[in-house]
Amino acid sequence: MARRAALVLTAALLVSSALTACSTKSPAPGPSSEAKGGGSGGTITLGFAQVGAESGWRTANTKSVQEAAKKAGITLKFSDGQQKQENQIKAIRTFIQQKVDVIAFSPVVESGWDTVLKEAKDAGIPVILTDRAVDTKDTSLYKTFLGSDFVKEGKSAGEWLTGAYANEQGPVNIVELQGTTGSAPANDRKAGFADAIRADGKFKIVASQSGDFTRAKGKEVMQAFLKSQNHIDVLYAHNDDMALGAIQAIEESGKKPGTDIKVISVDGIKDAFVAMTEGKINVVVECNPMLGDQLMELTRKVAAGESVPARVETVEGVFPQDKAAAALPSRNY
Repeated sequence: MARRAALVLTAALLVSSALTACSTKSPAPGPSSEAKGGGSGGTITLGFAQVGAESGWRTANTKSVQEAAKKAGITLKFSDGQQKQENQIKAIRTFIQQKVDVIAFSPVVESGWDTVLKEAKDAGIPVILTDRAVDTKDTSLYKTFLGSDFVKEGKSAGEWLTGAYANEQGPVNIVELQGTTGSAPANDRKAGFADAIRADGKFKIVASQSGDFTRAKGKEVMQAFLKSQNHIDVLYAHNDDMALGAIQAIEESGKKPGTDIKVISVDGIKDAFVAMTEGKINVVVECNPMLGDQLMELTRKVAAGESVPARVETVEGVFPQDKAAAALPSRNY
């Protein structure tokens, strides 16, 4: 009897051991560290197609994106479009082939993006527009826009001008250095400025031409303006680099920028603030290039499938000449 009891006990222990072994089976593995996408816990890969390196503003913008990606632990695939739309389209298609999680880009011009953006949408890759918008009827082709209100910037420039000449009889002859033809900032800064000065007939834009956002082209076009126009009161430049190039042309012509010809510019790079402290630029309307941290935050959200606002604007100011010296030390681009 005792022997039978011992055998039963042994059998019970063996069953118990087997059951215990089943219950301690290794758990199913979690998401792979190589998994992509914001919801998986893996590294997010962002493909970023930059316009180029045409200005100090753009260089600062690129640096902001690169540093923010590194800080956020987001893998960045970067492409310099060299101010050509075909280069940016090629880069976006490469990002699609590489199956990145998110695509962001600053479009060199507004139109002509629907086809490639539809390719990204069909591939299930969300798109973020940075700094510049696109002209499309299908707003489902991108998730959000991050950047400035260029119309407001142009309007701010015009409002400063109307205030500065409020007690003048006129006429006030203005030459305009436009940005890259067809680009959102060129179109919108022109429209906003024109709207702000339209009510007062003494303001006349006597010449307007693209300087392609570069310092060299700004100087070249300003030289042409000085030769073709008998009298110029004001220069309105769509960015600081063109304004700084134009200032060289004004000085070489024997005139004094900021005095003989008032200079209005947009962006807010450090070189422009230095020029203001020297009396060569009268006012700068700020356009903030430091979009990196906001872009990485939006990238994480859209990669995770979270909803985001259709438009995220940056906070910016207007800096007349008398505020330049105080603001200069804080300019980090």
